[in-house]
Amino acid sequence: METGTRGAGEAAGQVIAGLEIDQWKYLSREAGDPRMHAILSVRVDGTGGGGGPGGPLLAQVLAVDCSSSMTWPVEKLHAAQEAAVAAIRKLPDGTPFAVVRGNEQAAVVYPDTPRMARATARTRARAERAVREMVAGGGTCIGAWLDLSRRLLAEQDAPIGHVLLLTDGKNQHDEHMPLARVLEECAGRFVCDAWGIGDGWDGRELLRITRRLHGSASSVREEAALPAEYEQLMNRLLTKTVPELVISVTPMPGCTVRYLKQVFPAEVELSTEDGTGRFVTRAWGDETRRYQLCLTADPSGRPHREDLQLAVVAVDVPGDDTVRLPPPRPCLVHWTDDPALSRHTDAQVEHFEQHQRLGEAVAAAADAHRRGQLDLAEHQLGRAARLAHAMGVDEQLDRLARLVRIEDAEGGRVVLLPDVKAIDFQHLITAFSHSTYGPASGTGSGAAGAVPRGGATVRCPVCEAGAPAAARFCPSCGHPFEARP
Repeated sequence: METGTRGAGEAAGQVIAGLEIDQWKYLSREAGDPRMHAILSVRVDGTGGGGGPGGPLLAQVLAVDCSSSMTWPVEKLHAAQEAAVAAIRKLPDGTPFAVVRGNEQAAVVYPDTPRMARATARTRARAERAVREMVAGGGTCIGAWLDLSRRLLAEQDAPIGHVLLLTDGKNQHDEHMPLARVLEECAGRFVCDAWGIGDGWDGRELLRITRRLHGSASSVREEAALPAEYEQLMNRLLTKTVPELVISVTPMPGCTVRYLKQVFPAEVELSTEDGTGRFVTRAWGDETRRYQLCLTADPSGRPHREDLQLAVVAVDVPGDDTVRLPPPRPCLVHWTDDPALSRHTDAQVEHFEQHQRLGEAVAAAADAHRRGQLDLAEHQLGRAARLAHAMGVDEQLDRLARLVRIEDAEGGRVVLLPDVKAIDFQHLITAFSHSTYGPASGTGSGAAGAVPRGGATVRCPVCEAGAPAAARFCPSCGHPFEARP
């Protein structure tokens, strides 16, 4: 199994990519819509950080909400300004950058030239002055901010374009520059991370932006915390030295790729390049990301009781032949009539599907609270507590405890706190969009020796692997079991 770690004889500084596939390969031949789900763990190691000989890797736009709502409380605009200054100070010399002031329109407040500035001691100081002189007023049209950012970054040759967007409000003037259209135009051109501040922003709106633009959504409860958060984000961003990594999924005849989406560290939408099965992921440092792959296949006329290849998964770094790539990995299917095998799910797949249900419960609670349906909001938060407990994510339970008194996490019994505000749900929505890593990887493609959680098991007399007690053959080596009463 390729893990992406550096071996003893490998050259120091070599960039290595790794790929693992975890799945429960058994599908029922009788299922009406058989779907195979697998988790791809993709790792990059040895990037080292820093720019290359061809120039800076990063081009940065800071988009700052300067609508009228940013004027109160006064600490809000000040925190936004200090956060932008903190980010500017982190920019290495030579980095193209610009600061965009956003309200119902968008304008570049620095530089005062048509093109982005290059970071130097002089330009950073000038940008700081321009940021501190920004005043707030007007409405909110996030589409206009992103569109201007796109046009600025389009003129740069830095391989990684990044927008750091801050807002305290909802997208009130969408008719000026429709966000849906702008996101389609921006997709694949840059990465966007978005932050909420204050009490008027919409968590799902931020997620809509970041999931389409390969970023993440976050928020701060205290304005004073924002500059430090920006510093940490910039520190992480400056370690990104692999602009793109492509995941290719090649289905076998009779198999269809339903989707591939990133599920860790945050959910990101991925789309193929002209239906080729090539999914582009962006801006990598030394890190591991996980993706959920969904395939459909028709068992008609296909053998059963044997492993069949459904698809082949590979990773590639376009334009860079120095990266050590893992070999392609197969995604398998094993058609079976044994319900003891087909009814189970891979532990990692179940983890991330539970995480998705967790986010859905929080969003449903927010909607119910907005409508004044407090009992329903409490019920949905109880559902979220039950899921978080089942997943073993204490951090998420602690976040839920800001809104409810948890009486029985396992049973989902909670009591909504009396002072909960609408913005508390938005903080919860963005916080729960950051997923946990999930259970440890299994034995690789097919998870052949894995045993489903719960239920009686038996040991194979040949390979000693575990198997469900009702199985007719060993899922690891295929040895037939004697019929049991």
